[in-house]
Amino acid sequence: MVDVTQHELVPEHTILEDDELEDVLAEYDIKRTDLPKIKRADPALPNEAEVGDVIEVVRDSRTTDTAVVYRLVVE
Repeated sequence: MVDVTQHELVPEHTILEDDELEDVLAEYDIKRTDLPKIKRADPALPNEAEVGDVIEVVRDSRTTDTAVVYRLVVE
């Protein structure tokens, strides 16, 4: 079976620690549930990701070197 997380076109997905998450939520003045969602079944997620975790996705960008987005893991 192919591990899609290792494919060159799949951006880096990492689980945020609680202290990092609090900083992000404070910076944007939002709640965890206000974040865009990503399904737990998404093959790009790390294996240890659980429902309720927040994922940081770092993508390449043409206008900036990288673009960082956050997603809430849902069932």
